[in-house]
Amino acid sequence: MTSAVLFGTFVIMIILNVPVGIALGISSLATVLLNAELGLGGGYIAQNLVTAVDSFPVMAVPFFILAGEFMGGGGISRRLLDVCSVFFGRITGGLAIVTVVVCMFFAAISGSGPATVAAVGGMIVPTMIKKGYDKRFVLGLIAAAGSIGVVIPPSIPMVVYCTSTGQSITRLFAAGFIPGILIGLALIGVSYYICKKRGYKGDTEPFTWRRAGRAVWEGKWALISPVIILGGIYGGIFTPTEAAAVSVIYSFIVGVFVYKELKLSEVFYVIRSAALTTGTVLVVIGCAAAFTKILTVGHIPQQVAQAIMQFTDNKWVIFLLINLMLLVVGCFMDTMCSIMILAPLFLPIIESFGIDPIHFGLIMVVNLAIGFITPPLGINLFVAVRVGEAALDDVIKGVIPFLAVMIAILIVLTYIPAITMFVPELFF
Repeated sequence: MTSAVLFGTFVIMIILNVPVGIALGISSLATVLLNAELGLGGGYIAQNLVTAVDSFPVMAVPFFILAGEFMGGGGISRRLLDVCSVFFGRITGGLAIVTVVVCMFFAAISGSGPATVAAVGGMIVPTMIKKGYDKRFVLGLIAAAGSIGVVIPPSIPMVVYCTSTGQSITRLFAAGFIPGILIGLALIGVSYYICKKRGYKGDTEPFTWRRAGRAVWEGKWALISPVIILGGIYGGIFTPTEAAAVSVIYSFIVGVFVYKELKLSEVFYVIRSAALTTGTVLVVIGCAAAFTKILTVGHIPQQVAQAIMQFTDNKWVIFLLINLMLLVVGCFMDTMCSIMILAPLFLPIIESFGIDPIHFGLIMVVNLAIGFITPPLGINLFVAVRVGEAALDDVIKGVIPFLAVMIAILIVLTYIPAITMFVPELFF
């Protein structure tokens, strides 16, 4: 009865195109009111809306969102682009490689996939198209490379996973380094192959150490940003939440007073944009917390675990089934919502098979990162459409080869846990 009302109402709300956060709240409220056996009062939903976001780790989410806005408007992303262009621009398809490398750097300071696409794509897309790159290829590449933003730490979805499951944010951040780099290298490999096949040339401006030194010096404040943020976390100087606050202050100072590209008159609009995004995310987190609590009270995770284990007792087959489910869910549901609902659902299953929750958390984040570039919901696709002023069909066609290689990397990460767990086990 509980699961029928909960999931039935949720599916109906999604079909009616109700926003995901509101759909979660309505389905939770309907379940509470229609199922007296749960013993939950009418104020249950409101209580969870407050308690879910009244958390020190969750504070990192709005801070990272605001930091990403400041970095995009403050010139940090442009400096990263200039530095990478000097070192990689002359390679065949140099601008494509530069795009991936810049996205990897920006991922290490923003924690957001869509923010990475918007900030980097706004600069690189017009330049690549002007130099003769196919528009489908360019937009598909930026959409895929932007998804690295949630794999390389810091990562907002990682924070949400850890707050939902009680895991260590620092360990999960550490687990994201090697997988994020692997995905980046894979995208670079595909880009190089396509560019070589189509005859896209690199930058004709000769490389000189003088030019490289000037670019590095001008971009030094952008380059040391991830060192400050991540070095502070792993050096024990501040927590991930405090690191998010530091990244806001740092990006504000650099954008306004050092690079002077973010005017004080524009700060209000940047904060407003971040506040709108934060409000949406926190509503999803609060309503998803109520949804998750009802799942727990109704013993639904245990029922799902038993059903899966009756199907097979092979943990690798179960992992494959979970991966397939997450890939499908990523096509239709918001990343935050998916994590808040499914992480508590699957955690008892993977723990019963001795799978490390940190490894599973990373796999879940990579799955949902792929969801950023899979229709119909894929938010990176829509950001790329807006940046490139193109049709959605063009972006989808351009992203297909990158989607294929990301799924291949996901399979490798799933079945070789040592790749994910090497850094966390080495240092923590």
